[in-house]
Amino acid sequence: MSGYSAGPIVVGVDGSDSASHAARWAAAEAAGRGRELVLVHAVEEVSLSLRIERLRDAARLRGKRVLQAAQESVREVAPGLTPRLLLSEQGAPAALLEHAGSASLIVTGARGLGPQGRFMTGSVPFAVATHASCPVAVIRGHTGEAAPPAEGPVVLGVDAGPSSEEAIAIAFEEAAWRGAPLLAVRCWNDTFLVAVYEEMRWTLDRSALEAAEREMLAQSLAGWEQKYPNVAVEQRVVRGRPAEELVAAGDGARMLVVGSRGLGGVAGMFLGSTSQRVVSAAHCPVLVARHRAG
Repeated sequence: MSGYSAGPIVVGVDGSDSASHAARWAAAEAAGRGRELVLVHAVEEVSLSLRIERLRDAARLRGKRVLQAAQESVREVAPGLTPRLLLSEQGAPAALLEHAGSASLIVTGARGLGPQGRFMTGSVPFAVATHASCPVAVIRGHTGEAAPPAEGPVVLGVDAGPSSEEAIAIAFEEAAWRGAPLLAVRCWNDTFLVAVYEEMRWTLDRSALEAAEREMLAQSLAGWEQKYPNVAVEQRVVRGRPAEELVAAGDGARMLVVGSRGLGGVAGMFLGSTSQRVVSAAHCPVLVARHRAG
């Protein structure tokens, strides 16, 4: 099983440093995996809504310049790659989501430029990560507008959700391709169980619960370590809030991979909430895997 399809890698560019880092990261992925790279720029919706043709023409002209600058930037990373350039008038989320059915991966920066040039944190990444039917990578560095890290482990969040198998496949592929170690983390939260046990006056055996979690983590990874014998794997089970534990594990990592439905564990966390918080708070690239039905 592969975590990626054979489709193109699609990345949104808007002229910001964040988007430039995302484009270069996507170019390296495309070149290394033999995929087509598609650079997409969405003309600002505020410009399109105004009945001033000069402004709309200027927005389109700026968009073409942004695409050309992004093309030059990715050539520094992948000289042999010839990206396809697309200028869209749908608005950034729709422009990227249009390709979700055929793309192997959609890539965005963690921040984007708003209509008046102000930075908006998370609006496009959240919309794309929420609605895309393919994996989505949100690219950021450890600090501010820094480039994404090239060192450190690939961190994988493992749960029993429907997208966990895809997350595992992608994490092993990324670790193998990058020559990086893999840290597989399973989080469990016993808050609900504590309340039930206290009400019933039962004794909660946390050591037994932790042992069961370790066994479930080992079972989830069974076969993958044999498939990727050159990937050094560390398994870690932690008790706490999944999003906080994963963000902490991602400090110093080169990538954090999670399923699209969040991290459950013993307490059955609300699906989807963990991946949203990880995308928002992690200080490294976050790759959100998707469950493929059928």
